[in-house]
Amino acid sequence: MTRRFSVLRRLRRAMPRTLQARLSLAFAMVIALTLGLVSVFVLNRLDDYFTRQQRTDLEERHATVSAFVRSVADTADRGHAVVFPDGTVNPTVLRAFNSEFVRKLIADQTAQADVIVRFGLTTGSGVDTSFVPTEDGTVVLQRQAPPRPGQARERTSVVGLVTDGPENARYTMEITIADPYTYRVTAINNVTGLLIAIGLFALGLAVVVSAALARRFTNPIRQLTDASRALAEGDLTRRVPAAQFSEGSSEIGELAVQFNTMADRLAESVDLIRRDRDRSRDFLADVSHELRTPLSALRTFNQLLMEGAAEDPDARSEFLESSAGQIERLDWLAQNLLELSKLDSGLVLLDLRPDDLRAAVESATHQHDALAERRGVNIRLDLPARPVRIRHDPPRIGQVVANLVGNAVKFTPRGGLVRVSVEPTTDGARIDVVDTGVGIDANELPHIFERFYRGSRANEARGSGSGLGLAIVRSIVDIHGGSVSVESGPGSGSRFTVRLPLDPRNVKGTPAAEQADVATAAEGTRRMAGATSTDEALGPSDASHDGERIVTETSPSDAPQVNPASAP
Repeated sequence: MTRRFSVLRRLRRAMPRTLQARLSLAFAMVIALTLGLVSVFVLNRLDDYFTRQQRTDLEERHATVSAFVRSVADTADRGHAVVFPDGTVNPTVLRAFNSEFVRKLIADQTAQADVIVRFGLTTGSGVDTSFVPTEDGTVVLQRQAPPRPGQARERTSVVGLVTDGPENARYTMEITIADPYTYRVTAINNVTGLLIAIGLFALGLAVVVSAALARRFTNPIRQLTDASRALAEGDLTRRVPAAQFSEGSSEIGELAVQFNTMADRLAESVDLIRRDRDRSRDFLADVSHELRTPLSALRTFNQLLMEGAAEDPDARSEFLESSAGQIERLDWLAQNLLELSKLDSGLVLLDLRPDDLRAAVESATHQHDALAERRGVNIRLDLPARPVRIRHDPPRIGQVVANLVGNAVKFTPRGGLVRVSVEPTTDGARIDVVDTGVGIDANELPHIFERFYRGSRANEARGSGSGLGLAIVRSIVDIHGGSVSVESGPGSGSRFTVRLPLDPRNVKGTPAAEQADVATAAEGTRRMAGATSTDEALGPSDASHDGERIVTETSPSDAPQVNPASAP
């Protein structure tokens, strides 16, 4: 066993290591085995064919030789018996057969083999006939002529009996043709040589073709390996030219396409991680900056109070009032940061309900009536007469409207107007918040939804904010599967447009859809469980009514006037 394993290990070491070499060797071995089997089969069939042909040829030679031998015997006996009754052969016949002329005629020219003639008599009749040779009646005619080109001696023989005739049967001759010269061996050798030549040529061609095919097969794999290695070393721009695989196998081409897709997604993921890292770094820096201002103010107030300012009632009251304002600012900033972190991390599950959108917008707008009155800004609310029922989270949408209206009031000078409107659309609803305020520069528009961005025009309104309100607006709208856009210009006011889908659960490919599905499923399960307990407590009529209300809240298809666009 140890010796066998040692031999196997040596064979494995002797095998080529590369896939290209192994494919070439495998192709060559298959071709060689095929050629070998075909050659053996062809040679075997040819040998059988030539053997039958040789047998037929020898039988024809035997018939011709038999006719010559009988003619010589009949001519030499001169009317006397060829075989005497005492079992001896006529000496004249024997001398005729021993002549050089007869030997050449029969052995060298006709038979082209050694001819053995035995004289005798036939005894018996019918199937019991037997040949009885004479003691001195054997004549051997050896071929002495050289073989003709292509002939070779065969170790075979043909034996036959020739009688004088059935009417008298004076004698019987047993004629044997032995070791004839034939063309069978030469023909087989020629065919064998031709097959070997063809096999070597085919094997060489197969090696060349298999090497080319193996290279064609392995070259794309080698390119994939190089690209994978480069990708692993950090070169995220490396791709496999899939166009080069169009002429190759479809499997390798598909592999190249999938590899490039994977590399693109990896590059996108790495870019996203880098952007998140940079955003997180900027976010921490902004948070530190925002926290530093109120903390520095509180530290200053505390030091002044400790240094004796507390003895002055007016100063103490002013410091305490300012400290309370800074503490409120810190609390408000912490709440907004926590809210924004929850929204971005996906920890907020929407409580989606097919409610009237007008209620959430109206409630959020009226929250700023007092502020607008102090600042001398008019707020106008335009709502459609018919309910606008879409599936949404009312508190979150109210937060969106409240932030937008608050910003509009803040940036609108005294005597200005803030208009809030709701309109149904074919695929949901649209909320517009339009003001006649100072407007936004065009170069600032792409950045207004970023965290802590307050614009370059650091007036009183911008300086008082934290730059988180619009970031929260975008996050809430995103998880609803909607969109928010802005149109503005310096001195011409601003228009913020929020578009919400009819049902966020139907918006595929967004985190909002997955969150909505989870929330709605949990809500439906909870409410159905509550409906079951209510059914037991209220009775059949009350339970049926309550069940209709639950279905209306959990299924958009059962809610009345779900598509507001169809309302007149």
